[in-house]
Amino acid sequence: MKYEDIDFNELYVKQKELTSFKAKGKEAWDEKAPHMNKRVHNSIYNEQFLSLLNLDGINSSLDVGCGVGNLSLKLANTLDEVFCLDYSSGMLEILEQNAKDQNINNIKTINKSWYDSWEDVPNTDLVIASRSMEVKDMKEALLKLNDKANKKVVISFKKGGTFVSDEILDVLQKEVIKKPDYIYVINILYSLGINASVNFVQSEGRSTIYTSKEKFIESIKWSLGELSNDDIKALEDYYKNIDLSSKQESEYVQWAVISWDKKGN
Repeated sequence: MKYEDIDFNELYVKQKELTSFKAKGKEAWDEKAPHMNKRVHNSIYNEQFLSLLNLDGINSSLDVGCGVGNLSLKLANTLDEVFCLDYSSGMLEILEQNAKDQNINNIKTINKSWYDSWEDVPNTDLVIASRSMEVKDMKEALLKLNDKANKKVVISFKKGGTFVSDEILDVLQKEVIKKPDYIYVINILYSLGINASVNFVQSEGRSTIYTSKEKFIESIKWSLGELSNDDIKALEDYYKNIDLSSKQESEYVQWAVISWDKKGN
C-alpha cells in the first residue's frame, strides 16, 4: 500500500465514532458559558496562540467556535472587522456583553454550527478555529474553513487524543478510546494538497484551573459522563493530595497550532 492510498479522513471518521469522548450539545455549552467566561480570558493559551499569528496584511478575521471571545476580543483591537461564529447562543450573548463592556464595536456574531450552511458567512483575510474542531468529518470542516479564508487559516487541535490525563484515568481505573490526534489533521491537509505548519502551545490543566474539589470533579464529569460513588471518592482523595503550590509540566495541556495559506494563493 502506498501513502496516497490511505484515506486519513475515513480513519478519522471511524475513530471519531468510536471514541469515548462524545460531542456536547448546544444546551451544554450554553450552560458552561458563564463559568468559561470567568477563567478563559486569563489563560496562558491566549497569548501563546495569538503570538503565532502573522497579521501583516490581515484586516479581517472569522473566529469559528469563538466561545466567549477570548481571542476575538483581542484581535478586534488590531483588525478592522471580526466575525465570531458559534452554535451556542449563550456563548455569543456573553461575548457581545464583553465587547460592550470593553467598548469594542467592530465585532459581529453569527449563530451557526459546523453543519449549517455557511453561504451567508462572509469571507475574511484570516480564519481561525481555536480548540473548536470536534467535528464528525474533518475533511469537510477543513475545506469549509479554507473556503472562507482570503489569505490564511489557523486552527488548534488537542495533542494526545484524550481530554482526561492518564494519571486521572489510572486513579479511576478507567480505560477510554481516544479521539483522533492532531496528526490526522496534518495528513488530511496533505491529501488536499495543503502543506501546513505546526507549532505547539499550552493551556492550564485541570488541577491548575479548578480551585475546589467540586469544580474539579464536575470537570471530569463533563469529559467522561456520570461517575459512580467510588469514582467520586477516588477523585476526592486524589484532589486532596494535589500540591497546588507546585505545578509541573504535566499539569499543562498541549495543543497543536496548525496553519496554512489559503489553497490557491
